[in-house]
Amino acid sequence: MENFYSVLITAVTVLGGASAFRYYEKRAQRREKDDDFIRHDCKDRISKLEALLEEASKEKNELRSMVLSLTRDVAALGIKVEFLTKENELLHKQTSTRKKVQ
Repeated sequence: MENFYSVLITAVTVLGGASAFRYYEKRAQRREKDDDFIRHDCKDRISKLEALLEEASKEKNELRSMVLSLTRDVAALGIKVEFLTKENELLHKQTSTRKKVQ
């Protein structure tokens, strides 16, 4: 009877050990698949973010050149307005003196 219990305990231990090994093996495979998925997902996200960053940098440079161009145009228009204001004042003075003379 004692041998029977020893054989039974050994059989249960072997079967339990094999089942436990299969369980941990599948668990490790699942974890590895999850890690691979996360790694690929992160790579995809990083590449998308790099593309967006490059696009934003190009757009920033274009906008900077547009701002410089507009600043130049505003400065030129300011000079024209100043010149035209002086000329307008001069013409008002000339017309007011002509009216007085007539």
